[in-house]
Amino acid sequence: MRMNYFVVGTNNMQAATKFYDSLFEQSKLEKVVPSDRMTYWLGDDFAFAAALPFNEEPATNGNGTMVGFCVGSANEVIRMYERAIELGGACEGKPNQRGPRFSAYVRDLDRNKICFSD
Repeated sequence: MRMNYFVVGTNNMQAATKFYDSLFEQSKLEKVVPSDRMTYWLGDDFAFAAALPFNEEPATNGNGTMVGFCVGSANEVIRMYERAIELGGACEGKPNQRGPRFSAYVRDLDRNKICFSD
């Protein structure tokens, strides 16, 4: 079994798209916008998306919910963490060795929690 996709909710698609476009600008992810409610960034074997909730209720971040991105190296963890902070994200754990992984944690503009690890 493997993860197929992960979706974070947003209350401002324009701001979320700008944040993730800039965050992923050096990746090989392909951006796909099938509707005004959802934007995808597609990798070889997964999809990440930001979406306006389909029930039209406000998006909220899940307490205990987190998406993790394996970015390949400690240097890339640091770069992605710093870029997220520059884009208005909030620190949830500066880059550091945590168990077997070097990782960092941030919250996006809608307070969704993201981990970058090597």
